[in-house]
Amino acid sequence: MPASPPTASKSPCPQPLLGQKLLDWYDRHHRDLPWRTTPAAHAKGERADPYRVWLSEIMLQQTTVEAVKAYFRKFTERWPTITELSAADPDDIMKAWAGLGYYSRARNLKKCADLVVAAHQGKFPESEAALKALPGIGDYTAAAIASIAFDIPAAVVDGNVERVISRVFTVETPLPAAKPEIRELVAATMPEARAGDFAQAMMDLGATICTPKRPVCLHCPLRDDCLALRQTDPERYPLKAPKKERPSRQGAAFVAQRSDGAVLLRKRPSSGLLAEMAEVPTTAWTAKQDGDTSTNSAPFAAAWRFSGQVKHVFTHFELRLDVYHASVPDMVIQNGWWTPITEIHEEALPTVMKKAIEAAIPSATKRSIKQA
Repeated sequence: MPASPPTASKSPCPQPLLGQKLLDWYDRHHRDLPWRTTPAAHAKGERADPYRVWLSEIMLQQTTVEAVKAYFRKFTERWPTITELSAADPDDIMKAWAGLGYYSRARNLKKCADLVVAAHQGKFPESEAALKALPGIGDYTAAAIASIAFDIPAAVVDGNVERVISRVFTVETPLPAAKPEIRELVAATMPEARAGDFAQAMMDLGATICTPKRPVCLHCPLRDDCLALRQTDPERYPLKAPKKERPSRQGAAFVAQRSDGAVLLRKRPSSGLLAEMAEVPTTAWTAKQDGDTSTNSAPFAAAWRFSGQVKHVFTHFELRLDVYHASVPDMVIQNGWWTPITEIHEEALPTVMKKAIEAAIPSATKRSIKQA
């Protein structure tokens, strides 16, 4: 019979020593990111700005580091403090967020900023419990802010950390059921000092060395201690439960243009998917039901021309929109507004709506959309 797989208890190195190895590696190989304080500055007593840590962590949810950098710089240049963000117009925040997706995060930015200013004199609380009481902050984000901004020993576990820990200790429980076990292993591995640097080191290791495919084990500071590498099969971890099939929904989008090229937009309802975002008129699709795909549900009578179909993948479903275009005369719109095509990129348009406009408008005008 084959030997049983190693367990965490058979780790070849005491867990606190693993944490110190990781910190030594981080001091030499950390990523320079616009929201971070370097290890050298940290060693001199400089702390990361809780506002910048919070903002970056909210943006990084379901989004890559490279995609977030530009948005982060734009936000912090426009609203350099949480007090200034709290004073901002919610529509301006949504416009600045457009393209990052998961728009409830942007709405919660404003709610959280307002509460921090009103209830905490503009300063983030330091405890995980108090942080989790703020809008849009869950277990992971609270732990990240507490550790990175305040050096509180909180177990920070994201996808990168799950992958590293699962491989080092050959965690045989599939995700997501393995999350509590992984969190305990992170807490046990954390050194007594530099909790924030340890959290960021773990993230950096997963992002740059212990990658999902073809990990660069030769350069890993934990290679001598990794049980998955001893089994010669790091990519087997983390184990994951089978994914449920993502349902597909359909609907239609109507791109109306005046003679001057302006595009008709309207605001989505204040609740539900893409709440309060701008859109071209669409049919009544939701995550649970299809919308009409014909011109029978167009916002008004016009010579609607089919311009193709666009596809967009949301977290829980895939959406396919049949796109129609019409050139229309000047008209007064009750529930919408006309935006010049050259200013479309300034609107709070989610990506799926940008795709619809790109499918309908002449190719020469697509550059306006992609400036966003």
